[in-house]
Amino acid sequence: MADIASDAGVSRQTLYNEFGSKEGLLQAVVVREAESFLDGVMDIFTSHRSDPVQAVGEATRWTLASSAENPLLRAIITGDDALLPVLTTRAEPLHVALGERMRAFMADSWPSLGERADDIVEVSLRLTLSYVLLPTDPDQAARRVELVVRSLLASAREAASS
Repeated sequence: MADIASDAGVSRQTLYNEFGSKEGLLQAVVVREAESFLDGVMDIFTSHRSDPVQAVGEATRWTLASSAENPLLRAIITGDDALLPVLTTRAEPLHVALGERMRAFMADSWPSLGERADDIVEVSLRLTLSYVLLPTDPDQAARRVELVVRSLLASAREAASS
């Protein structure tokens, strides 16, 4: 705490007053990192509003690259056991929060997907998490996730036209 206070240009007491403890400071950092990640994914979705396949693919690519560069983000995404006490103080795990945001965005942006949006969110999140846990080339992983999402969309279109 002394080093952090010194780097921040505040007293140690100020840190304790603000965060209560080392764990409180860690929780604040984890929550900030998680919110930043969630906002980043949603920014990607917003910038690819015209194409759900590309939105999911780009979000996958960005998630894999970001988690490879940022060990804290990787630990948050994967639910690392060392961070478990901090992660469980959040309202919900990160993947649940992300899934809720993605579902809401899809329902708003692509209402024609209907219930298929839930399938797309669930499958793309699980695939992306598996790629975070067992890293591979982000572009290759994103292409594979896009293929699955494209297949789910095609299946939904076929069912709708029948």
